[in-house]
Amino acid sequence: MYQPDLLKDKRILITGGGSGLGKAMGRSFLELGAKIAICGRREEVLKETAAEFAKDFGAERVAWQPCDIRDPEAVEAMVAAFWEDGGLDVLVNNAAGNFAAKSETLSHRAVDAVLGIVLHGTAYVTLAVGKRWVEAGRKGTVLSMLTSYAWSGSAYVLPSAMGKAGALAMTRSLAAEWGQYGIRLNAIAPGPFPTEGAWERLIPNDEIDRAWKEKIPLGRFGEHKELTNLAVFLVSELSSYMTGELVHLDGGEWIGGAGQFNLLKSLSDADWEEMKGRGRKG
Repeated sequence: MYQPDLLKDKRILITGGGSGLGKAMGRSFLELGAKIAICGRREEVLKETAAEFAKDFGAERVAWQPCDIRDPEAVEAMVAAFWEDGGLDVLVNNAAGNFAAKSETLSHRAVDAVLGIVLHGTAYVTLAVGKRWVEAGRKGTVLSMLTSYAWSGSAYVLPSAMGKAGALAMTRSLAAEWGQYGIRLNAIAPGPFPTEGAWERLIPNDEIDRAWKEKIPLGRFGEHKELTNLAVFLVSELSSYMTGELVHLDGGEWIGGAGQFNLLKSLSDADWEEMKGRGRKG
């Protein structure tokens, strides 16, 4: 789909880059010539992923460092280390935390655990990288993984909805403020892209799995390559005039849930014929 040197020599930092969608994006960026740095809380996972990438693409193109992005001092140290190693051109805010729960059962610790990563951590890393771009007069690109309920809200994932809404506000605010420096910020709102771990916390059984697919107009979950193709576009110069945008990549899920009469898709042909008959009688 893309020229093999599209991201040649681009230096890309991916938070939560050791697994799931972060790892998938990292591989796609490397395949197109980028150099990547990955961070996350689990050192062993980072080490394994970095070793895998180094074997496939060369150790000189992969850097990694454990970092809990909820800790602003740790974030500053991590970004400083990667910056001194050659700077950064792109930041991908991928690290997240989420779980499903009835909101009236949430403790303040549960709220803080999610907001610490999704909102505060995302802001800490973005500001740490962004201030260096501004000071150096260096253009940069930020891509954040958000969600459609960043603007619509969602039951049972209240802290995540709050955090993602804040990250969307950050994306649009900084796009307006930092555009003058040649810094772009965009976001993706992925639908369901199954990943190990997160999926188990959010999908308790096969019945919910089937119900989720049924509300997606395309009738299936997303494949990682479909997301990474969009991520490549948004961090590359192909999207150089695009900033402040949230792109939905969800098989039409949010549209499927938004229309007042979308539930009529469950009607049979016989039901529709009966509906027509009612109209004629009227």
